[in-house]
Amino acid sequence: MNKPLDRRAALASLFMLAGAGAAYRLTPRTYLADTDGAFKLEATVPAAFGEWEVVRAAALVVNPQSQALLNRLYTDVLSRTYVSAQSGVQIMLSIAYGRDQSDATVLHRPEVCYPAQGFQILSNSRDNIADAGRQLPVRRLVSKLGARIEPITYWMVIGETVATTSKEQKLAQLRKGFEGVIPDGFLMRISSIGGDAGAAFRAHDTFIQDLHRALPSSMVSRMFGQPKPMGLAREVGGAGAEGRG
Repeated sequence: MNKPLDRRAALASLFMLAGAGAAYRLTPRTYLADTDGAFKLEATVPAAFGEWEVVRAAALVVNPQSQALLNRLYTDVLSRTYVSAQSGVQIMLSIAYGRDQSDATVLHRPEVCYPAQGFQILSNSRDNIADAGRQLPVRRLVSKLGARIEPITYWMVIGETVATTSKEQKLAQLRKGFEGVIPDGFLMRISSIGGDAGAAFRAHDTFIQDLHRALPSSMVSRMFGQPKPMGLAREVGGAGAEGRG
């Protein structure tokens, strides 16, 4: 009388074992960082390039995350302020690198971190920077804390795929996961202090283009992603734009 029940139990066990086996095979175990090679941001990013040079006594680079969180999320962090020898403009550069871009340790986007530290996001839009026949998708923010107005340009690179939204970030992570790879990631943030956002973003573009040309060739695709064709559409929005999600 119990034979049908025994057969159903056996089939259920087989399905469970098959599901567990499939889940095991689909779980990424290889770190992309282990195949791409080790580096240190301090040594990789030049202290002087183009018209820019590091200055010591300069505008304060905002770190909108606690040191404990930085230590948990990121493998290496670089914060510097550069000054233009031509215009005197100061640019703040912050790079965060994480070798493990799984769910628990993904890069945190500035439009989330800045408000958590009391900043107001006045505007949030997507743009593209043209350089050497390629386009780099970026996110443009204008943040405010008291009298401090800080225009921000940033992008993320997840396993050589550029992302400027959480959706793009997650899709890049999933694509590598299906390949059995745990991607690494860079958060590249350029900012300055001043109320003229247009002028600030033009200075950011010059800085980014000069940095792109100054990096070692082995690091360009890791920090700037794979090249995108020219002619991509521009998406613009306010502080509540899709890029916040």
